[in-house]
Amino acid sequence: MKTELLYGHHPVREALKASRRKIHLLYLSREAASSHAILALAEQQHIPVERVTGDKIQSLTRTDKHQGLCAVVDGFPLTSDTELFNTMSQTGKPAFFLVIDGVLDPHNLGALIRSALAVGVGMVITPQDRSVPPTAAVSKASAGALEHIRLARVTNLSRTIDALKEKGLWVFGLDRAAARQLYDTDMTVPTALVVGGEEKGIRPLVKKHCDGLVSIPQLGPLNSLNASVAGAVAMYEVLRQRNRSTPYQQNEKTLYSAKGDA
Repeated sequence: MKTELLYGHHPVREALKASRRKIHLLYLSREAASSHAILALAEQQHIPVERVTGDKIQSLTRTDKHQGLCAVVDGFPLTSDTELFNTMSQTGKPAFFLVIDGVLDPHNLGALIRSALAVGVGMVITPQDRSVPPTAAVSKASAGALEHIRLARVTNLSRTIDALKEKGLWVFGLDRAAARQLYDTDMTVPTALVVGGEEKGIRPLVKKHCDGLVSIPQLGPLNSLNASVAGAVAMYEVLRQRNRSTPYQQNEKTLYSAKGDA
């Protein structure tokens, strides 16, 4: 398997804790203060540690944000289509997926993944094209949350959304022009939340496959929120509703189902 370099305290530590990908070697700067927690985890997992100069780590990682350490690791373990759908029935709770359509900035993807992990999203789905892959920069931006999240990259996002709907999920897209507000939408049901890219939002074809579009109310003069901020607001609304809701019962809810109504 192809290897890559993770850098920074949070990504390396969380990769060690998650144990989802093999870590071959840890480079630690001689100048940096030792991280006892990281060294202890590396020792437990019999991972060799090599002391080098900070310049060597900067040369390897090509960034000054390495914080004095980096790790040679296997590539990020993507979730297969089969695992994607099996995930929905593992927790016993209504499914909660995050679909990210066309986010190109690793910092935005990392921030979305960090929020997704915090609110209990079971799966993050991105398209293979027109989307940043789960790189070391994404792991750094997510403060290591990427190392714990389940992420699938799919070839056809619209087809995947249709498959989610067939499995019983309600798919809601965030759209600033939508008439229905996020806070007026029942998301205690099995839900997939779709967040669009930085400039154009959700692509028109993907919008058509959503069950409905919802907006976040805004009072200020700007007409849109940053993709990662909008996604975080929406994800926490799902969490808020579920924390105060009675357990989901099939066919009890009156749902928002107007595909052309938003």
